[in-house]
Amino acid sequence: MRLKDLKNMPKTHLKDILKSFLKLEKLKKIPLFKTMHFKEAERELLNKVENYKKVEREALKTWKIVELSRNEKRPQTIDYIQAISDDFIELCGDRLKGDDRSILAGLATINGKTVAVMGHNKGKNTREKVQYNFGMSTPSGYRKSQRVMKLAHKFGFPIVTFIDTPGAYPALEAEDEGQASAIAYSLKLMFEVEVPIISLFIGEGGSGGALALGIGNYVMMLENATYSVISPEGCAAILWKDPVGSKLAARALKITAKDLLRLKVVDKVISEPRGGAHNNAQRMALILKKHLNEALGKISEKTPAQLKAQRAEKYEKMGKFKLLD
Repeated sequence: MRLKDLKNMPKTHLKDILKSFLKLEKLKKIPLFKTMHFKEAERELLNKVENYKKVEREALKTWKIVELSRNEKRPQTIDYIQAISDDFIELCGDRLKGDDRSILAGLATINGKTVAVMGHNKGKNTREKVQYNFGMSTPSGYRKSQRVMKLAHKFGFPIVTFIDTPGAYPALEAEDEGQASAIAYSLKLMFEVEVPIISLFIGEGGSGGALALGIGNYVMMLENATYSVISPEGCAAILWKDPVGSKLAARALKITAKDLLRLKVVDKVISEPRGGAHNNAQRMALILKKHLNEALGKISEKTPAQLKAQRAEKYEKMGKFKLLD
């Protein structure tokens, strides 16, 4: 065994394996145990190392997707709205406190049909990133999206959401303003509206901040997008108190589009241009528009009651649980 084979292992795992090897070497030096064979124990430890190396290779593949999902050059919500719609009218403000620019919302025309669109704003330069709070929304942002959803419900417009956020804004002031209740109300509202909802994961899909716009009749993910209950870094910090484990956490969380399609959390994975969406944003927009139009055509034929029932059934089927005696 070489130490470099273990260099990327979380410290807790590394310590356990090294301790086992050291104990084995100490036992070999004790006269009483010199005639004993430790080949089986050594083989088991080496198998653990080989298994870890295999997991590490898989984790590196997942991490590349995480990095692509966070790439600053990826097309953002505004890019897709401008590329796929004939016109767009932005609606601002939550009618209570102010306007959170981390969420863009309004009405757009796609192929002659009016739709309500909304999605996260991350910003493309330092000024915009600060202005949009790096795509991390406050309660005002969710209330703004709720206002547009209610308009869509009232006038029968389909809703299209674009999701790209590291998560909801976690600061104390956001909690004071009712962050949890704002997200909860968004979830409730998306189950109640009687119009089609299509959700598109175009970059990061972080925790409740993503879920607040992610309850759809049809959910699609770009090939290099992610969707997770917590960031890999946050998961590694909780489990191992070691950021080195972020790649392993990413693999374990099953956050890639392929994983989530297999788990039936999303309905479709949209292929990206070679190297990622940022390598050919114009082509990516055309691909996305094609799939969006197909999805709108499929679910627009359903009645309001069917749409609500489909959303409820879709999310009730997710996950497994066991009743305890």
